[in-house]
Amino acid sequence: MTTKTSTNETRDDRDILRARARALVQRPARPAEGAAFEVLEFELANERYALESRWVREVSVFKDLTPLPCCPRFILGIVNVRGRIHPVLDLKKFFDLPEKGLTDLHRIILVGGNDLELGLLADTIIGVRSVSVADLQPTLPTLTGIRAEYLKGVTGERLVVLDLACILADPRIIVHEEVEA
Repeated sequence: MTTKTSTNETRDDRDILRARARALVQRPARPAEGAAFEVLEFELANERYALESRWVREVSVFKDLTPLPCCPRFILGIVNVRGRIHPVLDLKKFFDLPEKGLTDLHRIILVGGNDLELGLLADTIIGVRSVSVADLQPTLPTLTGIRAEYLKGVTGERLVVLDLACILADPRIIVHEEVEA
């Protein structure tokens, strides 16, 4: 039997919320010795970044971008890749990194997860490699602001591994504006 509280919340709801809160404050389990994951390494503003390859659908040439009005400045526009329309997020603007302008060398990394698919603009693609979980260190003090929120870690080689789940869950990347007629 559930009882109602003054805020229309049931006892079961409170129990679920408490269980979730307890799960969130648990320390993560130590990774298995030698555990590794595959990443796609790319460059942004002369810094090396990486995403877990499990999120990456494909890498596409940067072309035929259609700008969109009423969007945050880090949403460049949309692209059509084989009949599918994808919004393109400029991580340099999202992370407040220096910009140099767009060239033919830029690539779009098509990613998907959390019921969302989008393209991420990269200056250049370096390649795919394996990163040991043990090599990941916490964020660097020099990485401040928005970047620190989305870090999975930094390797000893200064490769910044992004947590794409956090980026895709950020409500700022969802545009809910309507233009009045």
